[in-house]
Amino acid sequence: QVQLVESGGGLVQAGGSLRLSCAASGRTFSIYDMGWFRQAPGKEREFVAVIMRSGGMTYYADSVKGRFTISRDNAKNTVYLQLNSLKAEDTAVYYCARKIGTYYFKAVDYDYWGQGTQVTVSS
Repeated sequence: QVQLVESGGGLVQAGGSLRLSCAASGRTFSIYDMGWFRQAPGKEREFVAVIMRSGGMTYYADSVKGRFTISRDNAKNTVYLQLNSLKAEDTAVYYCARKIGTYYFKAVDYDYWGQGTQVTVSS
């Protein structure tokens, strides 16, 4: 019965910024690590960032490190992804997901996924 709803995507020029939000339902949000993945047409879903349940530890894909920031507000049941210095190759559908497995970089270790929000970066 867990629902994840992403928002905040859009069309931006290279070098621009967006802030994505993921609103979660459920009473156990705070006990799960939460991640962001992205998928471009014809490509595999790839790991972007993850934040531990406490909010104290984060991990990023090398391709976005230094440009993207993940955060969470457990009181609001919301996870955020700040996208800065966007590049054309960042264009993809971005998904938030709840982690249940051991490996934060593996999509199969997440059980609930949102519908995704489109990020398009023009060059």
